[in-house]
Amino acid sequence: LDMDYINTTQTEPKNSTNVSSVFTHQVLPVLYTIICACAFILNGLAAWIFFRVPTSSALVVYLKNMVVADVLMLFTYPWRVVGDLGYGGLQLKLIVCRYTAVLFYLSMYTGITFMSLISLERYLKIVRSTFGMSSFLQRVSVAKGLALLTWGVMMFFMLPNAILANQPMPKVFSCMALKSDLGRRWHEMSAHFNVGIFWVAFLLMVFCYTSIACHVYRSYKRVQQDSSVARRRSNRSIFSLLAVFVFCFVPYHICRVPYTLSQSHKDDFSTYNRFILFQIKEATLFLSALNVCLDPVIYFFMCRTFRESLLGGQPSRRLTSTCSELVRAHTSNLHSVFTQSRLPVIYW
Repeated sequence: LDMDYINTTQTEPKNSTNVSSVFTHQVLPVLYTIICACAFILNGLAAWIFFRVPTSSALVVYLKNMVVADVLMLFTYPWRVVGDLGYGGLQLKLIVCRYTAVLFYLSMYTGITFMSLISLERYLKIVRSTFGMSSFLQRVSVAKGLALLTWGVMMFFMLPNAILANQPMPKVFSCMALKSDLGRRWHEMSAHFNVGIFWVAFLLMVFCYTSIACHVYRSYKRVQQDSSVARRRSNRSIFSLLAVFVFCFVPYHICRVPYTLSQSHKDDFSTYNRFILFQIKEATLFLSALNVCLDPVIYFFMCRTFRESLLGGQPSRRLTSTCSELVRAHTSNLHSVFTQSRLPVIYW
């Protein structure tokens, strides 16, 4: 896991310094400032809407925890912007290396975990509703337990990266140089753990949403109804979470493979190649940071009450049940067809 995103000078060749300065110290700070302002508004609205209702379903538990993870992640952006612009000196770099960078990755991978839990909850409720463990895993108490376990495990692996960055200030500043020998080994272990979390979450989400899509398609086919509009709306809701996940997180984790190799086996990579990989890593990391702006868009598509509130309508009293319906795209005519054909209506 690359928490050493301040130390750009060690990865750039002399003839590329100006290019790096423009991208990492001028372009990226502006982009982070824009998404920080947008995400502050969007996540503020999301928190205001979701935390007004009781936690009466597993889905709401996971959505609330996603909002918390996004807000924590959002908190780290101003520190990065100020640091990239060259303000704050070494003290700010210490704060970023020891605390805000750790908080950034802690929040990011915690949010990824809750995305996968949402996918699993939807899969169990829609596709495997008759499965014996389905009702148990959808209990609010179980969901709260899984949420606490997620935060606990992620903190166990990530917080030592802050605690073990306790070495004196090095002459040539580097986040890794602040770490003790144990800190460097823990850093490597937590990096592998987080990468494993990502790929397990990605495969789980692909499986769950593919199964849900097939289930919905078969349901529509059985009623033999022209439901292209409803199916389109269903697909939009089904794949919004997966699309955001792929767009934000997959490029970074693909890029991390060659970038990590370039850092651990420097002799096998030229200075210019390491510089290029660093720039690509920074660009894809920005896509991961953009997730805090896109998560509220997911809520907009998935939750009718969130959408109505965002557009100025009055929130429904049945917020919890509405937010539990990830796809509420069935027309009244389609509803009656399902009812008449004795097929289960799919409320998400």
